[in-house]
Amino acid sequence: MSTVDARLSVFKTYKLYVGGKFPRSESGRVYEVTDGKGNWLANAPLSSRKDARDAVVAARKAFGGWSGATAYNRGQILYRVAEMLEGRRDQFIAEVADAEGRSKSKATAQVDAAIDRWVWYAGWSDKVAQIAGGANPVAGPYFNLSAPEPTGVVAALAPQESSFLGLVSVIAPAVVTGNTVVVVASENSPLPALSLGEVLATSDLPGGVVNVLSGRTAEIAAPLAAHQDVSALDLAGADAGLAKELETAAADNLKRVLRPRAEDWSADPGTDRLLAFLETKTVWHPMGV
Repeated sequence: MSTVDARLSVFKTYKLYVGGKFPRSESGRVYEVTDGKGNWLANAPLSSRKDARDAVVAARKAFGGWSGATAYNRGQILYRVAEMLEGRRDQFIAEVADAEGRSKSKATAQVDAAIDRWVWYAGWSDKVAQIAGGANPVAGPYFNLSAPEPTGVVAALAPQESSFLGLVSVIAPAVVTGNTVVVVASENSPLPALSLGEVLATSDLPGGVVNVLSGRTAEIAAPLAAHQDVSALDLAGADAGLAKELETAAADNLKRVLRPRAEDWSADPGTDRLLAFLETKTVWHPMGV
C-alpha cells in the first residue's frame, strides 16, 4: 500500500467562537451532528449556561469600541466579511448541502445570497441614520434633532431551517448598526455557523462583536433571556412555546424583543431588522446659541 493510500483523514474540530477566540464548551460536552440521512458529520460543542454568560461578558466588553466606531468603518468591516466568505465559498456550499440535505445548486444559491447579504447590510452602515433620525419640527425657537443609537448586546436565536442565510440575516443588521451579538446557532445544523466564526476572526471584526454558541437552543436561550446585561432578544429561531417563555424571562429588565414570525430568508430583507435594535436619542438646542 502506498503512503498516499495509507494517509488518514484530518477531521475538523468545531469550536465555539467567543470573544474572538475558539474555546471548547466549558462543560466539555459535545453532541453529534448528522446530515438529512442520519449520517454523522461532526461533533459540535454543547454550550452550557457558563458559555452563555461568558459570551455576554465578551459582547458587553466589545460594545463600547464597536458602537463608537464610525458607521463607514463598520461598513468596511462587514464588506471584508463578504470578501473572506467569497474566498471560502466552496467550503460553505459543502457544509450547507450536508447540514440541510440540499442539492449543490440550492446550497450554492443560499451561500451566494448570504455573501450578498453581508454586502447589502454593509452599504446601509452610513445611511441608516437618514431613515431613523433627522430634524423634527417643533413650535418654538429650538433645533430638535433625533439620531439612532444601538441598543447594546443582542442575543439572537438563529433560524433552525436556514442554517446559514438565516444566520447571516439576524447577525448582520444588528452589528452594522453598532450592537454586539451573541448568536445561538441552529441546533440541528450548527456547522456553518461555527465555521462563520473562523471567517469573522480573519475579517477585522473586533473580538466579542459576534459570539457564536452551539447546542440545545432552549438550554442556552434561557440564561440569555434572563441575563441583566442582555439588552435585546431576536427570537427568530424559537418556536411559539419557547418564545413565550423567553419573553417572560426577558421582562425583568425590559429587554427589547423581536418576536418570531414567518420569514422567507431569500426575500429582500428590507429595513425592519436594521431598525429593530436601535434607540432614538433626541436633542433640543436653542436657536442662535
